[in-house]
Amino acid sequence: MEYISGGVCAAKGFRAAGLHAGVKAESNSEKKDVAMILSDVECTAAAMYTTNRVKAAPIYVTMAHLEDDAAWGVIANSGNANACAPNSHEHAEAMCAAAAKATGRSPRDFIVASTGVIGQELNVQAVIDAAPALAQALSTEGSGDAAAAIMTTDTKKKEVAVQVELGGKVVTLGGIAKGSGMIHPNMGTMLCFLTSDCAISPDMLNTMLHEVVPRTFNRVTVDGDTSTNDTCAILCNGLAENELIEWKDNNYAAFKAALTEVLTYLSRAMAGDGEGASRLITCKVHGSRSEESAERLSKAIVGSSLVKAAMFGADANWGRVLCAMGYSKAPFRPEHVDVKFASCAGEILVCEHGSQVLFDENKAKEILSQEEVIIDVNVNEGAHYATCWGCDLTYDYVKINGDYRT
Repeated sequence: MEYISGGVCAAKGFRAAGLHAGVKAESNSEKKDVAMILSDVECTAAAMYTTNRVKAAPIYVTMAHLEDDAAWGVIANSGNANACAPNSHEHAEAMCAAAAKATGRSPRDFIVASTGVIGQELNVQAVIDAAPALAQALSTEGSGDAAAAIMTTDTKKKEVAVQVELGGKVVTLGGIAKGSGMIHPNMGTMLCFLTSDCAISPDMLNTMLHEVVPRTFNRVTVDGDTSTNDTCAILCNGLAENELIEWKDNNYAAFKAALTEVLTYLSRAMAGDGEGASRLITCKVHGSRSEESAERLSKAIVGSSLVKAAMFGADANWGRVLCAMGYSKAPFRPEHVDVKFASCAGEILVCEHGSQVLFDENKAKEILSQEEVIIDVNVNEGAHYATCWGCDLTYDYVKINGDYRT
């Protein structure tokens, strides 16, 4: 497997674009806020969505459009979630119709997504007016612009691409994502669009996505809020001309490994770019009775506001780690637990067998002051493990969300 440039345009037959349409009419910003991705040929498609009972209209429209497991492209906007707002369903359909008219396709050929403020009517005319220029701007170099156009409070674009060989054919998989706040396992305020030239059946693609997302995006938490708009969609156009993946053979395993690599990369990027965050927290729980237990423990740790605050202060307060484990409802024996903190500055044991050990506070502070901090927990009860990602809790998180709408 090899990392390459190009994002969602790295695979054969995909173009993308991102432009400023003025979705937030009151804003003086020239930020890109509409994105389009288009394949040269029809794609096998699959998607996963938020588990929130309150779902934005674009999700329902996309669900309907993907009933035949096929799509040609994506139309998306930032600046407004088109959720719980007047005419939301009609506006989502109108975005697809505008994309279709501009590209010569059918409205049902498009996945649609929105992100931004909930409860305010979408300025859909801005998207409609921008669609012709957006289609004109489609380019094999357009991944970065599309990634920028779906950002909200993100501070960094999130795009990646990899290549893998399947049966002598080079297959490429790329993706862009956005996500910074309102992120909690079972996805978050995140949008992710994946493109590949892999030839794969609808059943295998859907199965693979449902196997990989729970171990990647669903193991990210920033603030404990699960969004109304989460969408992770993948389009595969088959232009790599590999043998069609129709069952779980070696090619399935290799492509699944590539998908896992891409989604892990994007998961880490989202966690590290959490609203107001100053560092990425990676929590590794191992020695557990089951993977489910390890995941539950790890999620509780990275989701704890007190653990997150301690990481912000570079405070080796390991008691907060055990406390979070204790309310996770996962089975474990506290008296067996070992906790280490680690980073590029080294590692330090701070708890052994559920109890205090003497350690160098200055060394611990140095370790916890790095851009990525690892909380390593050994439950010492089995052979299963799970890794989850989060970020620290800073003053800026409250500042960002205190006036997010206004």
